[in-house]
Amino acid sequence: MDLKRRLCAAVVVGAGCVPTIASAQDSGRWYDDPDAIVTLTVENDLFANTDRHYTNGIRLSWLSSEGRIPEWVNDAADWFPLFPEGGKRRVSFSLGQSMFTPRDISIDPPESDDRPYAGFLYGGVGLVSDTGSRLDTLELQLGVVGPASLAEETQKFVHTITGSQQPKAWDTQLENEPAIVLTYERKWRGLWEFSPFGFGADITPHVGGSIGNVYTHAAAGFMLRIGEDLPSDYGPPRIRPSLPGSDFFVPTQSFGWYLFAGVEGRAVARNIFLDGNTFEDSRSVDKKHFIGDAQAGIAVTFSGVRLAYTHIFRTKEFDGQDKPDQFGAVSVSFRF
Repeated sequence: MDLKRRLCAAVVVGAGCVPTIASAQDSGRWYDDPDAIVTLTVENDLFANTDRHYTNGIRLSWLSSEGRIPEWVNDAADWFPLFPEGGKRRVSFSLGQSMFTPRDISIDPPESDDRPYAGFLYGGVGLVSDTGSRLDTLELQLGVVGPASLAEETQKFVHTITGSQQPKAWDTQLENEPAIVLTYERKWRGLWEFSPFGFGADITPHVGGSIGNVYTHAAAGFMLRIGEDLPSDYGPPRIRPSLPGSDFFVPTQSFGWYLFAGVEGRAVARNIFLDGNTFEDSRSVDKKHFIGDAQAGIAVTFSGVRLAYTHIFRTKEFDGQDKPDQFGAVSVSFRF
């Protein structure tokens, strides 16, 4: 066979071996995803027609493309014993604020058996490792709890422009305290996969925990997804503590959707928003040590955008709480 015919044969054979995005994903998604992702997540009890307890959270995050991380970060990850070998790594940066109030914001002082006013302003840096079937996440959050979190100003501003009831007792909120939380999570994507009614479906279990003066707890649970063109993700993102999702997603088609539902149980050793300040006297309540979350929602992906809504049911968190809480979460993610 002459050289020209040999080259033509090599090209034909090579072309037949080049995987599509979908087939590469199905075989473990070994290629580098070149896109970074920006995500905005907003959680609010307005979706449940209430204004109490965990009343609002907002988080803006940026996630790097796969493999585009500083070499020293990559070296440090190699030393972390819980990260798998061969995982595609990304770094993340986030900024967020969470807000907590009693069940009745119209009275001053609040009832003694109700949770205190509190706010949490934080920045986060994280590292994720994705093998295509498993996701490991390590995140460090640093911030402040107390008046410096600007939660009082935020709630009063929003209630002014919406004509809502003004809170009366933010002067009783937790004192200023530096905040630190280190969180680790592991998820197994598609540990069980099946195809009911012609749709794709999978179940993703997870375990994890946090340690710090804000939150210290251990958690475990799972998520069920069913839909069309399930993207390579681990469910929509949420604001911690919560059922974990993922900021990143890798769609295999221009349009896809899925319904999802999940549960998580948490064993809680520390929650500053119930226990009160660590080093100063403050309002507090007796927390419950075992908390459960259940959630359900829908996610849609279209041309590099993921939009999701999640409705959350949370069991009672402290003694004296009259009923479980509900709130909703909206997230939108952009690949670029």
